[in-house]
Amino acid sequence: MVYVSRLEHFNAAHKLHNPNWSLAKNKEVFGPCANTNWHGHNYELIVTVKGKPDPETGFVIDLKKLSTLIRENIIKKVDHKNLNLDVPFMEGKLASTENLVIEFWNILQPLIPRISSTAQLHSLKLYETPRNFVEYFGE
Repeated sequence: MVYVSRLEHFNAAHKLHNPNWSLAKNKEVFGPCANTNWHGHNYELIVTVKGKPDPETGFVIDLKKLSTLIRENIIKKVDHKNLNLDVPFMEGKLASTENLVIEFWNILQPLIPRISSTAQLHSLKLYETPRNFVEYFGE
């Protein structure tokens, strides 16, 4: 099995805020991430697919097609957006990196077969900062 990854980048704003909690509890739990006026990140998304190389191309997946798929279905929807207000698939969800990566998986997983009949989505890694990231395997 060969694992192939593509890195994409986007910028987005959000705030962590549980509407069922008081302002004081939100600030206690989320600290500056609960800032009323939002805050932003330079996100890095790594999409990893797995499979066996095609004997005719040597590719597990065409990375140009994978990049286009990611940009059209994820990046265009979140780049320079407010995750809490501007992104329909995040409506009603806490805009944590954990919830965001799960939504990305839900979008990408059924689309991979459109560009490869043999590759499968293996994992998503989403960096919120250079030191804070989540990884998701669709489980």
